[in-house]
Amino acid sequence: MSGGWVVGVDIGGTNLVVGLVPVAGGDPLALRSRATEPERGADAAVADIERMAEDAIKEVLDAHGGSRDDIVGVGIGCPGPLDLDAGVVIATPNLGWTDYPIRDRIAHGLDLPATLDNDANCATYGEWWQGAGRGVSTLVGVTLGTGIGGGVILDGRVVRGVSGSAGEIGHTTIDLNGRRCACGNYGCLEAYASGPNIAARAREGVEAGYESVLSELVENDLERITAVTVYEALVLGDEYAHEVMLETAKILGAGVANIVNTLNPEVIVIVGGVTRAGDHLFGPLRAEVRRRAFKSAVEACQIVPGELPETAGVIGAAGIFVSEVLDGRSEREVGA
Repeated sequence: MSGGWVVGVDIGGTNLVVGLVPVAGGDPLALRSRATEPERGADAAVADIERMAEDAIKEVLDAHGGSRDDIVGVGIGCPGPLDLDAGVVIATPNLGWTDYPIRDRIAHGLDLPATLDNDANCATYGEWWQGAGRGVSTLVGVTLGTGIGGGVILDGRVVRGVSGSAGEIGHTTIDLNGRRCACGNYGCLEAYASGPNIAARAREGVEAGYESVLSELVENDLERITAVTVYEALVLGDEYAHEVMLETAKILGAGVANIVNTLNPEVIVIVGGVTRAGDHLFGPLRAEVRRRAFKSAVEACQIVPGELPETAGVIGAAGIFVSEVLDGRSEREVGA
């Protein structure tokens, strides 16, 4: 099938994003976004998603013609761990949802077939299908946001593992006795280099007495420091913000070196707001990978920022629906 649209849903710790993606691929249409507000619970998030999806469907059909039959399904990306066969969120450390049947709730609410996958798998698939990884066989995605996720694609297929939790790069241990992570473990990559933890490390330094423009940017309310604030201070030439970003790049470089040595991919795509730091991030990150990983594997691997910074998750969620349902590349159950 070459015509029609798929609703792509990207559920994140910070925002819910919905858009319609052409079955043949392309830019999402009628994008909608709103704050996730985890404290309101999963039912409220589903109601928001349904409203945004219906508004987006109406906008696209009004603009392009056609009927509701041209909306062929829903692809959903959500943080995990997930039971992909049952379509259930087992637990989400950054959302607080447990044993929630997200796929079927959305499928029934919109009266459309639906697939569910890990949000990082979706962002990775989006970059492979329409972004920085087009045309490669082996790709790993690292998503930097409220948490750190990852996705692995081999020969055009998402690698999910025996229980659906493959690619949890953010919860690989980089410090045996390190910072406590939201998952309950200690020393996870996410505990150092996710957006909130970059902010936490920066805040701890200011509280310890490091001089920085960060205090002025948040009017001395240090709880307002975010990863974006660190980036803003970096742009202003703040030395301490530079140190925080340099340390972040080295930490990420250690994690990426583990990926390079383990999977020997052609491309590693890094997506998320932290990539706005550009060469301040990628220069030392690549240097750390070269220092830690096998030379032959490093030379064969490109480490690049994503090309779909705001839409990779929506595009990838829809693309997985196309691949697994319309192209019949999966035997997993589909919600309806």
